[in-house]
Amino acid sequence: MRRVLAVAATLVLAGCGSQHQPGTGVTGEITVFAAASLTGSFQKLGKEFEAANPGSKVTFNFAGSSALAQQINRGAPADVFASAAPSNMKQVTDTGAITASPATFAKNTLQIVVPKGNPGKITGLADFAKADLKIALCAEQVPCGAASKKAFEAAGITAAPDTLEQDVKAALTKVSLGEVDAALVYRTDVKAAGDEVEGQDFAEASSAVNDYPIAPLAKAPNATAAQAFVDHVLSAKGREVLAEAGFAAP
Repeated sequence: MRRVLAVAATLVLAGCGSQHQPGTGVTGEITVFAAASLTGSFQKLGKEFEAANPGSKVTFNFAGSSALAQQINRGAPADVFASAAPSNMKQVTDTGAITASPATFAKNTLQIVVPKGNPGKITGLADFAKADLKIALCAEQVPCGAASKKAFEAAGITAAPDTLEQDVKAALTKVSLGEVDAALVYRTDVKAAGDEVEGQDFAEASSAVNDYPIAPLAKAPNATAAQAFVDHVLSAKGREVLAEAGFAAP
């Protein structure tokens, strides 16, 4: 009987030691700073996390990764940072705001996006150099802008954008509203927009693939829940949600 009780006690203690695994009852609020392209998938992951951890609450701040990195380095309170590019994550790790090793949890590639019906008759990346077409791109300091620059360089094209946006969702909005003839955004954003827009693949996208890293902040107000959320993103369920949104596995 004593042996049975001892084994049972060991199992209970082992369960308590796994608090950083998804769905183990962490509580409290966390604030997640995440790239704009993660909006839909992370909102779903946040709801799953809250359902698996009653008493927890996830608040998101979605924006361009460069803007988020600047906010964190200026002292904005955050528990987790998920970036659309390693370069913006490095801006935060270089200041010591993140000391854990960031984990790459997804990859994303660009697509040409046009309004439904393709009124500008866009046929490929070369059209982005035509002055008579209205073009939206992400600003170069934003991951989708940096990736676009790589794609244009690979194609030997000098783009002629009419507007530079501070995050990928803003560029997509210009297209869905018919304010521009085309933009370069992530394929996940094209998928999320549904029938409002049309996406076109192009060969040079393979030279501008974005890795997405995630890490808890060194001074996270709720360090336990922050790590648990990171674990949830990295879990099999998290990868399933990301795959449904169109992200590739790391």
